[in-house]
Amino acid sequence: MTALGQLVATTGLDEAEGGFARIRLSPGETESLRGSCAALVRENSALDSPEFLAAAREIWEYLPVRLRQGVRRFRREPGETGALLIEGVPIQEPLAPTPRTPDAVQRVASAASAGLALVALGLGEPIAFAPEKSGALVQDVVPVARLAGSQSNAGSVALKFHTENAFHPHRPDYVMLLCLRADRDASAALRVASVRQALPLLAPADREALTRPWYVTEPPPSFGGVRTGTEPSPVLTGAPEDPDIRLDFHATRPIGARAEAALSRLAAALDEVCLDLRLRPGQLAVLDNRIAVHGRSGFRPGYDGGDRWLHRMFVHADLRRSRQDRLGDGHVLADRADRPAPDPRHL
Repeated sequence: MTALGQLVATTGLDEAEGGFARIRLSPGETESLRGSCAALVRENSALDSPEFLAAAREIWEYLPVRLRQGVRRFRREPGETGALLIEGVPIQEPLAPTPRTPDAVQRVASAASAGLALVALGLGEPIAFAPEKSGALVQDVVPVARLAGSQSNAGSVALKFHTENAFHPHRPDYVMLLCLRADRDASAALRVASVRQALPLLAPADREALTRPWYVTEPPPSFGGVRTGTEPSPVLTGAPEDPDIRLDFHATRPIGARAEAALSRLAAALDEVCLDLRLRPGQLAVLDNRIAVHGRSGFRPGYDGGDRWLHRMFVHADLRRSRQDRLGDGHVLADRADRPAPDPRHL
């Protein structure tokens, strides 16, 4: 039995199209979740406020049991693909036109954004980055005409495989993508590839090269010109038999011929094991950002309010580890240049 088969057998998760693990909510479970989302919005509709998140932590305990169990089990063991598909997340109706600006975010809670926050709190704690999308916890992933050719969440050309915010020392543990509206042609596919599946396709020499600090990754365009970059770092870290992956095929630069060759062969292996998923409204993809890279196929937007629209949220499994970079012990990571200087009395 494959590792995914074992995960399905031991957790009760279904196997979805393309090999993803799946939680398919029944109509009754969707209505129960809708009621919890409505209660949360009534309690406090300010998405980024401590009060909203405090209320969401309490309401999480009242979500459908199967949803809570599946999310917790995925957190412990994300399977071979590192991806979970949750179907039946409530979406508000009627749906507003798709935003058309790169800085589009959600600040006032809706059924969809509340549902996203509730699931996030089953995985850990939501986080955001101050330079990206104004530090909002719930961000809109939408096509923007002037950025059509960019390697960013606002582009519509094929988006290369990447670890989310690979350059950052506190990159997300999980990336959550909730579909509110699919593209008209249903051609935009979320592409996910797991290092767990790609690793057996690599020669030992390439695996070893990828564990060397021979790679430099720059920040993505969505960080608006922040140029902190990284020191040379490995692409693969942790247990040799089950490593974490950290790279961005648009922004990661290999140092030397051996590093370049290993990265090229890793790209081919990831492409071979890639799974494509065309998200539909109410489907939530949860990606383990430590073992799965993701990208997107190209598509053709109309820029008329009817385009593809996702809500995105990032999650840390351990919020404490980034404490020094979160002002006021909140959920937004400051630009490292904006961190307050330490008080010399405490040194």
